[in-house]
Amino acid sequence: MTAFLLRRLLSAIAVLFVLSVVVYFLFYLMPGDPAVLVCGKRCGASELAQVRHAMGLDRSIVAQFWTFLSSLVLGHRYDTGVGSTWCSAPCLGMSFQQNEPVTQMLMNYAPVDVSLAIGAAVLWLGLGIGLGLFAALRPNGLRDRATTFVALAFSATPLFVLALLLLVVFCVWLQVLPFPTYVPFTQNPGQWFQNLLLPWFAIALVMAGGYLRLTRAGVLESLGQDHIRTLRAYGYSERRVVLRHAVRGALPTLATMAAMDIGSVLAGAVFTESMFDLPGLGKLVVDSAKNVDLPVVTGVTLLAGFLIIAANAVADVLYAVLDPRVRLA
Repeated sequence: MTAFLLRRLLSAIAVLFVLSVVVYFLFYLMPGDPAVLVCGKRCGASELAQVRHAMGLDRSIVAQFWTFLSSLVLGHRYDTGVGSTWCSAPCLGMSFQQNEPVTQMLMNYAPVDVSLAIGAAVLWLGLGIGLGLFAALRPNGLRDRATTFVALAFSATPLFVLALLLLVVFCVWLQVLPFPTYVPFTQNPGQWFQNLLLPWFAIALVMAGGYLRLTRAGVLESLGQDHIRTLRAYGYSERRVVLRHAVRGALPTLATMAAMDIGSVLAGAVFTESMFDLPGLGKLVVDSAKNVDLPVVTGVTLLAGFLIIAANAVADVLYAVLDPRVRLA
């Protein structure tokens, strides 16, 4: 198991390094001068030179890239023109337009995405696995087909359409929920929960269909194995056989898929946050792209890549724990 974990860790580090190189050269070596974007067209030559020096653009490309990489591990002190600001590791750069370290900005916005992903994951896992077991208990029957049809219909619905329908139904027609406005959990847990219900359900209804199909397929495959037939011969009830034994066959696939999906939701919540007007990383990257705030866009891109890579690494570990044969691969 130790060798397996070491291989996965080294692989994740290598992918992160390649991603850092690609992101750096994509955003910082593209045509155009980032100093002009920060300083504005009205800046004179002396002011522009000061901005370029503060951003480190007056050094060689190799020196700039080394500072970029070392800042991730050691941190970096940035000259803001009127003083200096220390950016603690992992330092993802400095937003000179906002005069704030990118890492601090991400920490301010990330709680929205974490709340969104965790709450939605609890819902889609509960709905998907529960409905999958419900369908597998009576395969090819009316409730199996009806449950599968409804779940697939929600899965095929675009997220922004489903979000709009939920807002219209629950906030406009029924008026049982307020329009979502993010409230930190530490400030008011009740309002935090109430305002995130619709975003949670919007994501969960789209995601649950895949888990229903995986659970149903895994349970039905396990029900055909020899040890299940032996349990039935000993007089175990069908419900007990399914819930305690057959569902284990679907756990490795479900665990790995859940880890990757949570990482994807954390990394790409732009549509959800835009529809529900939530101040998360998706809104931050959209606003930063409009303002051409390249350090922030770069930081969010790296964070999104890290979350996806970390989610895949966690998925590999979970699969190896649940299925020891994978460790030998």
